[in-house]
Amino acid sequence: MTGMLEATLRQILGPKGWVASADARPWSRDWLDRYGAPPLGVARPASTEEVSRVVAACHAAGVAIVPQGGNTGLCGAAVAGHEGAVILSLARMASMDAPDLASGTITVQAGAVLASLHTALEGSGLMFPLHLGAEGSAQIGGLIGTNAGGSHAFRFGMMSDLVQGLEVVLSDGTIWNGLRAVQKDNAGYALRKLFCGAEGTLGVVTRAVLRLSPQPSHRQTALLALPDGGALVTFGRRLRSDAGEFLTGLEFFPDLGLSLALRHVPGLVFPLESRSEWYLLVEVASTSARVPLDDILQDVLEWGMAEGLVTDGALAASESQRAAFWRLREEQPEGQRLEGPQLKHDISVPPGRIAEFVAEGANICEGLLPGTRINPFGHLGDGNIHYNLTPPQGQADFGGLGPDFGLSLARLADGMGGSFAAEHGLGRSKVALADTLRDPVERDLMKRIKCAIDDNGILNPGVIIAKD
Repeated sequence: MTGMLEATLRQILGPKGWVASADARPWSRDWLDRYGAPPLGVARPASTEEVSRVVAACHAAGVAIVPQGGNTGLCGAAVAGHEGAVILSLARMASMDAPDLASGTITVQAGAVLASLHTALEGSGLMFPLHLGAEGSAQIGGLIGTNAGGSHAFRFGMMSDLVQGLEVVLSDGTIWNGLRAVQKDNAGYALRKLFCGAEGTLGVVTRAVLRLSPQPSHRQTALLALPDGGALVTFGRRLRSDAGEFLTGLEFFPDLGLSLALRHVPGLVFPLESRSEWYLLVEVASTSARVPLDDILQDVLEWGMAEGLVTDGALAASESQRAAFWRLREEQPEGQRLEGPQLKHDISVPPGRIAEFVAEGANICEGLLPGTRINPFGHLGDGNIHYNLTPPQGQADFGGLGPDFGLSLARLADGMGGSFAAEHGLGRSKVALADTLRDPVERDLMKRIKCAIDDNGILNPGVIIAKD
């Protein structure tokens, strides 16, 4: 049966569109190299119609399909969970229409890379406001599938807030055309929202209408040192109050993360006179030159220093210095990766409880493995903490305690009204956590939706919902 399916897929896709299992290694393993069974092969369609025919053929053969974007996810959702599935790579579908300047939208194929979208919009006066560390390889379809957030989510929203219309191939090959370029569309269930964050378990996103924002004409960026987590929360609250809608960046990281980045990543420079326990990257921006951004930021910085909440700081004097400030934040994961083994936790709590979570999380980690090095960094504006751990100095690993760390920290976030899967999704790695910690009614609703839309269970089995 699989031989017949492979022959059919070769015929549909042509020589450029099918990669046999023996040559599929570049697509077969996830970014962290933790997941990925050998696939039957990799389908690389060049159009929505080809996607439809591939999915229909797999549906008829009862063979699993794993949609894959840039494969930059951290939860194993874009690779096969069992041998013999078909990986469906959208990389060849990367075209973008010209932006609709009057409406502030753009229609793109799912394989378009985020950085390429940013480049395509240069000079148009518009921007796509999603930014993240993997934007040089992350694809729009994958970002929709994981409902990506990034560093500007608190100001512009998650990916689901930036999607106005979708084109999706369903599990039997049927094409749903929901490419409506309007923000208001209440003609029934908001189906486009259903596919955002579904991680390829309900359908294959092939095109999207994305909402754009005006490109700021000027901005101010500051890197600040703060003495403790309480200062972070208090100063962040004042920033949101004083800067309001002009606040576009509010990123925090600790001194441990800074030390690892400076040690391992070439070209990084620490621009302040003194080190501290915490650092905050603040950015304000406006499309109007009449807005006194300098005064807004200066006033709140003076207040923070007078209150002892800010101990040192620097304003970016040029675009290159701004980029250097942002690199200190963006290289946090790379610096820790180059240090050695790590455990990644993608947590969110109400922003006012960040300091509390960090403190209680440290007690949990110390109790499980004394000396564990903790690098909690992330997005102060929306409470998303990338709570990443490195083994104690001189220890090679976590002694098999990874699941204990994961469950204990997840319970802590859950108890604070937060989430153990903030912006990376569940994938394969967090399904058991979801089954353990989330209300059975919630999990049952997800299973019923999955069964109703993917009745024979071929779309990314084992992701989000445990495979029966």
